[in-house]
Amino acid sequence: MAHKSVTKFQQLKDNNEKIALLTAYDYSTAQVLDKAEIDAILVGDSLAMVALGYENTYNITINEMLIFVKAVSRGAANSFIIGDMPFLSYNLSIEQGLENAGKMIKAGANAVKLEGCNEHILTLVRRCVESGIPVLGHLGFTPQLMNTIGGYKIQGKSSDKIKTILESAKKLQEAGCFGIVLELMPADSAKYITENLEIPTIGIGAGVGCSGQIVVTDDILGKFTDFTPKFVKKYKNLHDEVLAGVQAYKREVKEEIFPSEKESFELNQEEKLKLTN
Repeated sequence: MAHKSVTKFQQLKDNNEKIALLTAYDYSTAQVLDKAEIDAILVGDSLAMVALGYENTYNITINEMLIFVKAVSRGAANSFIIGDMPFLSYNLSIEQGLENAGKMIKAGANAVKLEGCNEHILTLVRRCVESGIPVLGHLGFTPQLMNTIGGYKIQGKSSDKIKTILESAKKLQEAGCFGIVLELMPADSAKYITENLEIPTIGIGAGVGCSGQIVVTDDILGKFTDFTPKFVKKYKNLHDEVLAGVQAYKREVKEEIFPSEKESFELNQEEKLKLTN
């Protein structure tokens, strides 16, 4: 985006143009996505695993998230940035959620993402929007509720479940969400939900029928290799390229090939002579 208006999402949906989002967790990656004019950048809580090495997203704190939001906002000055609200940073009270959402905006985010759709979430969405904080919803598989939904399971596999998710999506839409992430569900289910909403949907493992897509940048570039979800397509294999580069560096250091004269600084001849006298 060459601007930071949340209305762009609705404009793209209304024009039948797909919306492309990616994650970023650091300054240099954010610069690349900004230069590519990606439609929006999500500073996702997936950084807990990808950038910090945690087993899941539960352990990352709001203060840690703010560090990464600040870094991304410095690298992507022209992009619309969404800050992912981490586990238990908005669940204890409306006041806590609103305060932490405000911290995200002050750190450089233009919007926040919340998971789920209970009365607490709906109230918080309304309060955020009333306070000038755009909210992206998140339904289907919700990682922060993984322990209560039984792990990584595809959602919306029956007509009843699809209708329940759609009902939740409509509630989020009414509460003021500008869009909704639909994660890990059959393509037909996500398409049905998308067609019955006014606001755009952003799919991740939910098929091409959504208004747009979001994936983890480190996954599609082959940088993160602990596991690769079925819904990820690898466009590059940076892990192997970086490994080869590091191995070449190590070999050249051992063999005194690097640094060569090209990478070195020379003492002038006069000073050299002084050292020999």
